[in-house]
Amino acid sequence: MLARIRFGAVSIFALAAAATFPAHAGEVTDDMILKDAVTPTSVLTYGLGTQGQRFSPLKQINRDTVKNLVPAWSFSFGGEKQRGQESQALVNDGVVYVTGSYSRLYAIDAKTGEKLWQYDARLPEGILPCCDVVNRGAALWKDKVYFATLDAQLVALNAKTGKPVWKKAIDDFQGGYSETAAPLVVPTKTNGTLIVTGVSGGEFGVVGRVEARSAETGEKVWVRPVLEGMMGTYKGQETTMTGKVNETWPGDMYKFGGGATWLGGTFDPETGLVYFGTGNPAPWNSHMRPGDNKWTSSRIAIDPENGDLKWGFQTTPHDGWDFDGVNEFIAFDLNKDGKTIKAGATADRNGFFYVLDRTDGKFISAMPFVSKITWAKGIDASGRPIYNDDNRPGDPTKSADGKEGAEVFSVPSFLGGKNQMPMAYSNDTHLFYVPSNEWGMNIHNEPVAYKKGAAYLGAGFTIHTIFDDHIGSLKAVDPVSNKIVWEYKNKAPLWGGVLATAGGLVFAGTPEGYLKAFDDKTGEVVWQFNVGTGIVAPPISWEQDGQQMIGVTAGWGGAVPLWGGDVAKQVKDINQGGSFWVFKLPQKTASN
Repeated sequence: MLARIRFGAVSIFALAAAATFPAHAGEVTDDMILKDAVTPTSVLTYGLGTQGQRFSPLKQINRDTVKNLVPAWSFSFGGEKQRGQESQALVNDGVVYVTGSYSRLYAIDAKTGEKLWQYDARLPEGILPCCDVVNRGAALWKDKVYFATLDAQLVALNAKTGKPVWKKAIDDFQGGYSETAAPLVVPTKTNGTLIVTGVSGGEFGVVGRVEARSAETGEKVWVRPVLEGMMGTYKGQETTMTGKVNETWPGDMYKFGGGATWLGGTFDPETGLVYFGTGNPAPWNSHMRPGDNKWTSSRIAIDPENGDLKWGFQTTPHDGWDFDGVNEFIAFDLNKDGKTIKAGATADRNGFFYVLDRTDGKFISAMPFVSKITWAKGIDASGRPIYNDDNRPGDPTKSADGKEGAEVFSVPSFLGGKNQMPMAYSNDTHLFYVPSNEWGMNIHNEPVAYKKGAAYLGAGFTIHTIFDDHIGSLKAVDPVSNKIVWEYKNKAPLWGGVLATAGGLVFAGTPEGYLKAFDDKTGEVVWQFNVGTGIVAPPISWEQDGQQMIGVTAGWGGAVPLWGGDVAKQVKDINQGGSFWVFKLPQKTASN
């Protein structure tokens, strides 16, 4: 199912501007980055703030006025390069920065929708993206805009011209490495401002890691591998080891053990920690690697000053279902039993919603947020899953021919209770809004050997539906009571992210092409608009000349049509596309 994708050469230079770049466009400072969540006139970070809460303080568009919401403009990404468009846009001083499939980046006039410049990366032949040719977004700092490319490069461009300032190789794309996540900007005391990135490529036996570079020069400052037995580095010198050699890994399998950090991270200025999720261990065949296989399928906290690992929490020890652990870790204050706890929450691929103490990683609570989970009976008091041993795919060495282990039907599927689509947290309702999917899979194990640049799975699988009327499910989750407050069911899988606002609304897109607004307390759909192609990206909101705007990237694709089995057949007729849509209230409505 993994195919080697080839590309012809394309221009590495910014294309001619179609409009004049706003003269007032200013530089982005560290202070602006740290205040992004409470500054409504811009969107400077992936997650609408370094903590990733995706909550807008704007309320001009609210439960009463949203019915009047209309398109302001739409920008086409152009050409034949369609496929999945998973990018969250950024906005600064009247300019929208949005990435597109095939490692493209656009600067657009936020008032008119006119293109200011376009940058197309030169992608070599033979890149190995696992799950479509997507890109999830960029980062801004000073006069630069940063994004990563499918051939595992990190690029810094001049934000006004789109011309390259520097480009650094993250790793060797021929070994299966790629990069799809938005970079994370982190101000530090000792090394200035850093650009922090992970790596993609877990299905090829890459070594997952987090690394930091100087935002000014691109020079590497520190590297933190996520697999135990691997040494971190600081300014080119070895520092501390991640865990202990062979503590939970057999032999030398950790040297190509997966754990890709492919979804990017968050930063909490209150704790001073960077949080990343780590991917599945490699290969999928868990019988080849007995043990917990730390720190795959985990959440980890890193000191951004030097790259030291501060804590780790493993959501799926000895993962045998490709459940990963990359889903975003969102900082929030948990008010429970009269106490305020510096907490963090994550909705895992494995189907459980976790709350941890974000200062030390200690387990607070967990609850299932999808139905009919089969692989585990629950989560114990320490946060460890209580396995249903009969639901682990069988050992192929114990089969009659040694080629295929016993097959099981497992819920959720390997695409997860939640995948790349980010959830949101409302500072008003104190609820998390989780885009989830209800599906299962037939899965069996097979023998496999590691070979550089080749798929390293050791499993066969097919995804199936478990309900007749829906797959997608947007859920409002209460992290205090550990209950689902409301649920919206969608026929097709939900693969786009969520935005919560102070206007009492939750925005989310669907593969059927609708951008929908929900009442944040009841889940009632109060507005919708069809953009003509599936939405698999998270919406944003900002204030432009006194008006609240809603923006979203549109374009069907991603992992579902490539890996979705029977589900992929159900959504095969959804049209592809590539565009960015902006909505606002008519002027007379906005002024009322």
